[in-house]
Amino acid sequence: MMKNRTLIGIVCIILAVVITFGVSPMINKMTEGKTEVVSFAKNVSQGAAITDDDIQTVKIAKSALPEKAIKDKSEVIGKYANSDLYKGDIATPAKITDNANSAENILSSLGDKVAMSISIGSFAGGLSGKLENGDIVSICVTDKAGNTTVPAELKYVRVITTTTSGGVDENEVVPNEDGTFDLPDTITVLVSVKQATILANYEKNATMHVALVYRGDDKTAEKYIASQDKYLKSLDGGKANG
Repeated sequence: MMKNRTLIGIVCIILAVVITFGVSPMINKMTEGKTEVVSFAKNVSQGAAITDDDIQTVKIAKSALPEKAIKDKSEVIGKYANSDLYKGDIATPAKITDNANSAENILSSLGDKVAMSISIGSFAGGLSGKLENGDIVSICVTDKAGNTTVPAELKYVRVITTTTSGGVDENEVVPNEDGTFDLPDTITVLVSVKQATILANYEKNATMHVALVYRGDDKTAEKYIASQDKYLKSLDGGKANG
């Protein structure tokens, strides 16, 4: 009996040594090799605002950590998806944006509106190359008789992007070798079908300039567009899009 107890004691001591100097370091190493990052808990469509319900924190191995992985949920909540995101994706700065004004975001969520490009007749006509995605502008029209007006249907229009003759959008323009930039030739705007037909007519028979009305937060910009939409609906007896 004593020998059995002694044997059991020896085995317990050996197990304790193995756990202390073998298993425990392995567990500690595995724990130290992981870090907590922000992951998407569900699919998020491009351009959608990201909420707390959309994300979670998970621990992943440092060896599998994406470059610039975000670790703080506050850096993601309230931002917008820069592309379609899927459950399990790790949040990185490239996947989110401070606003939903990129051309790709707007073009992927047109709704009952359309995107239309209009020509910039002169450097000044396109606000000297200073237009930005999301700007609210008024379209000033000069007819062949020299009369200039701002048609009520085009008082508030949202800019999607400006594009150079080489097809490069405003947010992708890079400097030339001499430090200059290629200037835009067209402006792409978000409009109703009615506004698009009006613009098409002016494109052919008049000269257009844009005047900046507002640049700032999305909520205020939407108020201008809502006002314009309300006017357009009144022309069609309350129909959503004419």
